[in-house]
Amino acid sequence: MEIRCPRAFLLPSTIVFFVFFVPQILVQFTHASEEEFTRPPAGNIILSKHERSEMEPQQVHVSLAGSDHMRVTWVTEDHRAHSTVEYGTAPGEYTARIRGEHTSYTFFSYTSGKIHHVKIGPLEPETTYYYRCGASGPEFSFKTPPSTFPIEFAVVGDLGQTDWTKSTLKHVESKDYDVFLLPGDLSYADSQQPLWDSFGRLVESIASCRPWMVTEGNHEIEIVPIISPHGFKAYKARWLMPYEESGSESNLYYSFDVAGGSIHIIMLGSYTEFDSDSDQYKWLQQDLAKIDRRTTPWVFVLLHAPWYNTNTAHQGEGEEMRKAMEELLYGARVDIVFAGHVHAYERFTRIYDNEADSCGPVYVTIGDGGNREGLAMSYKEPASPLSMFREASFGHGRLRVLNHTHAHWSWHRNNQSNAVVADDVWLESLSASGTCMGQEPSSLKDEL
Repeated sequence: MEIRCPRAFLLPSTIVFFVFFVPQILVQFTHASEEEFTRPPAGNIILSKHERSEMEPQQVHVSLAGSDHMRVTWVTEDHRAHSTVEYGTAPGEYTARIRGEHTSYTFFSYTSGKIHHVKIGPLEPETTYYYRCGASGPEFSFKTPPSTFPIEFAVVGDLGQTDWTKSTLKHVESKDYDVFLLPGDLSYADSQQPLWDSFGRLVESIASCRPWMVTEGNHEIEIVPIISPHGFKAYKARWLMPYEESGSESNLYYSFDVAGGSIHIIMLGSYTEFDSDSDQYKWLQQDLAKIDRRTTPWVFVLLHAPWYNTNTAHQGEGEEMRKAMEELLYGARVDIVFAGHVHAYERFTRIYDNEADSCGPVYVTIGDGGNREGLAMSYKEPASPLSMFREASFGHGRLRVLNHTHAHWSWHRNNQSNAVVADDVWLESLSASGTCMGQEPSSLKDEL
């Protein structure tokens, strides 16, 4: 039995475009009309059943684990199953076999299956590998990201497991991409541990084919006194990210590089300590200090609770983190900050300290993946001049980085049978700005 990634429309590796740019931001194109669109209600929860044997892998997903390695994660009900991955570049022909590690956890009366984590590599860029988990069960395949531009990211927040989740994932699969980014709120299990298993089975067909890089949201916390006083028990066991590879001491925040080091992506934790005395803050300082914008022209950040938000939902919940960390991101000239939490879409202009600033990041809220709680329909009025586009609809985002200087962002609203581009914009890297890169942030702010 073989499990193949769904056939997708492959985007051309190069495209020609004609557009006038203003500094660092952005020409906004015509948006799809909302006149005939009816916003959907919350979706029904989908429970994905386990249909393989106890020894066979389920909930398979892959994630980046260093510059040329991938981590394969899966679950087996049988704890005697081996934590091994066989892989190669041709179907059924495995030239390497790696043994990894495993874990499990208990939560009240629930005991997880055996959770396997196997780091494989070194791997060649932009190459399809075929692999088998635990020497049994179906064959899977994934494609490694390219080592240079262009590269494309699918960005989805607050995913859940509803019929709208399924619609979002279908739209994501309809066009090829290289890396999946998720700024928190994965399964919406909320301590109902079997929902973690159901979620893993729901996303397996897509998460086993391209690397999924995630950070935690509030629905991953699952704090229970004595049993799980620090929270994140299931999340840490199931979704192991490359925190050790990036010098972090916690799976709740980490960073990684793609496109041969030309893009640096930082995943921050909104629900762990972030003040100036915290381990996360000190790690972020060190991580940002290592970036050379001459060789890494793009820097992106993902976190869960948005720092800027004109929706009436979750007002101010990211404010303390913003006050603690915004200056660090501004000083490093971070290009984009993605957030979730608010179940709607919103894109801001470049901002620093609540004011438009051509050297600050673009802020994007994309908490509209398909969660069971429904959409956040209400916005503050009048609209802030900092907010460029906002809409309460389910959907997903695409970030295509073409080269060292330019990238294209688009947000795709879920319509019934297709995804409609409702918002898109061209971005210029701050590393290409002599003004932003040539001055200290504090002196620049004073001049503004």
